[in-house]
Amino acid sequence: MSFLDWMAFGGLVLLLMALSSAYLRNLPISTSAVYLAMGIAIGPLGLGWLQIDLLQAVPWLERVTEVGVIVALFVGGLKLRLPLRHPAWRAAYRLAGPVMLASILGVALCAHLLLGFDPAMALLAGAVLAPTDPVLAGAVKVDSSADHDQVRYALSGEAGLNDGAAFPFVVFALLWSDHGGPGGWVGGWALERLIWAVPAGLLLGFGLGRAVGRLAIMLRSRQQDTGAPSDFLALALIALSYVGASRIGAWGFLATFAAGVGLRHAELQVTRETPHPEQAGNPAPPLGNPTTEVPSHPPAEHLVGASVDAEELQEPAVAAGVLVAETISFGDTVERLLEVLLVGLVGVCLATYWDPRAIPLAALLMLVIRPVATRLLLVGTPTTSPQRWLMGWFGIRGIGSLYYLTYALSHGAPGAASTELAGVTISTVAASILLHGITARPVLSRYERRLAGRRV
Repeated sequence: MSFLDWMAFGGLVLLLMALSSAYLRNLPISTSAVYLAMGIAIGPLGLGWLQIDLLQAVPWLERVTEVGVIVALFVGGLKLRLPLRHPAWRAAYRLAGPVMLASILGVALCAHLLLGFDPAMALLAGAVLAPTDPVLAGAVKVDSSADHDQVRYALSGEAGLNDGAAFPFVVFALLWSDHGGPGGWVGGWALERLIWAVPAGLLLGFGLGRAVGRLAIMLRSRQQDTGAPSDFLALALIALSYVGASRIGAWGFLATFAAGVGLRHAELQVTRETPHPEQAGNPAPPLGNPTTEVPSHPPAEHLVGASVDAEELQEPAVAAGVLVAETISFGDTVERLLEVLLVGLVGVCLATYWDPRAIPLAALLMLVIRPVATRLLLVGTPTTSPQRWLMGWFGIRGIGSLYYLTYALSHGAPGAASTELAGVTISTVAASILLHGITARPVLSRYERRLAGRRV
């Protein structure tokens, strides 16, 4: 197919998705499952319009998946509005830490015993499949900054944190393979990749997001600038946090997610210090005890409509609302476009890289390893047993795993095992998209009905 043919096809797909959005929302499957089917249809299993050799496509596919992940991480962080010490974050920290480690070890053990992977490749498979996805979890993640549901908040926070937290273990597995086993390099890895890179990335991103956010809100309010390009600000924060973290040896994924959280906290600080006149009578939670209170001021973006006059921007809360609303809108649009592209590519790749051996591995990961780890390791968080089981099921694998796969292929994964790793990863991601896409809406609808019944 020519470039114009692909442009026409892309236009028709986007037109169909735009005009049928209401119908798609009522389908018992997620849009990601639709995109997966579309990819299968245009790939070798269907019309044969496109075929992808991952080993040859790695240079560009690694960058495309990288962009998809960092945009989703930034926008996801921007939607998380509760203070960092609020109890709702505890489950996210546990999911992105102990639960992720248990998933890595569980998948590694299964890959070694069931698939015959050597220890280094088994650990690499575990690390590649460890992160949950910030792009495909649309049905189960926080969709509004006013949403404080424990399940959605924990899953959103986990997807933002563990896409970066899994990176040290991908590097660990590659170093293990390169050195032939553990050795003196382990101490340097721990010091450089864990003790320094994780907190440095989070602190740099959060500080940059909050500082730039405060400055942008102040300037927009003072200058009453209705035409300030919020999309440029979002791109600047994504680029500067990611590159800045990389330059100091920190993890860029964590920095980008933290930059989104930092920008949101700039909005929180502005609405606390200078609340909108209509909200000025609502008492703000005490500054010294942010662990239990929910911010009393509504999200600033809820204060603005489709257009805002220059005079309204004199209120810093309105300026913050315009900035956040435009940034989220821009990020959501880019995220949707990348979802269509990348999930479609997974469908195309299935023809070449489908590996039936991934079925028992995916089943153990989704039905045993993650649910049991979540059920046990979230004890002590403000979550109920049904909520823990629900979070255990919705560990969606997707674009994050695809990025780590391409990273591993371009950074020293053994050639003989790289095809096997690609097959297991692509097949597991496809299975997750399909199974979670089918179950997300009915399971969450039942959960929400239970919540509504308890409130009555």
